Amino acid sequence: MSDPLAVIAELPGVPEAVQEAREAVDRLYGHRVLRRRSPEVSAESALRGARASAALEGADVPLESLRAGEVTDPAVQGALRVSAELGRLGKTWRTAPRQVLARLHTLAAAGLSADPGRPRTGPTSADPIGLGPAPGREETAARMAALADLVTGSTQAPALVLAAIVHAELVVLRPFGVADGVVARAAERLTLVEHGLDPKSLTVVEVGHVDLGDAYAEALRAYLTGTADGVGAWVRHCASAVVLGARETTAICEALSR
Repeated sequence: MSDPLAVIAELPGVPEAVQEAREAVDRLYGHRVLRRRSPEVSAESALRGARASAALEGADVPLESLRAGEVTDPAVQGALRVSAELGRLGKTWRTAPRQVLARLHTLAAAGLSADPGRPRTGPTSADPIGLGPAPGREETAARMAALADLVTGSTQAPALVLAAIVHAELVVLRPFGVADGVVARAAERLTLVEHGLDPKSLTVVEVGHVDLGDAYAEALRAYLTGTADGVGAWVRHCASAVVLGARETTAICEALSR
């Protein structure tokens, strides 16, 4: 059986980008603070990740306001609920990804959707980063089935490549119609954790996407072309986000050590 992700993993520049991300995470995991305070670092990573994911949906709030519990925006609250739940969903993600996605959307879209956790049955007007119309129902269903097969399959591609494709497909397809970006970025983090790149969920990859600015939407538009160049550009973008996310977590470690 062919492994489509293995082909993506060998696109120009992708092996080098994946290796750079791997080395960045390995350096982070060697930080002395993690020997004693790994749970604190993971909790702070989750908080910053939720804030960044909500910001990419258009709900940008100060971190200190979030930490103080002063933010009531439903998109931000949804991102926080999703972040808090991820640790309990890892094993299920490998065997029943659709169940996990439904759960994530139920958490992300409470107060935003009349039917959270259920796939959309018609078009959606949600387009927070300007990708254009989402695919129709039949194409979305077919690609979601293929995505579930990738997650439960036995690809030999690096975790980062799988995580990048999971993220992109969910953002592009918008299978639920609202808060899909929050679900997509949570699924990316879950994949990085469960497939071994970041087993303690320390790397704030969501902050990496934010720090790359307009490149996030540009790389997704490149992915939308379906070309080798476009898909490769998106995977390299995700690798850069992991590098920046590891740098963000290193800063957390340094702050705790002072």
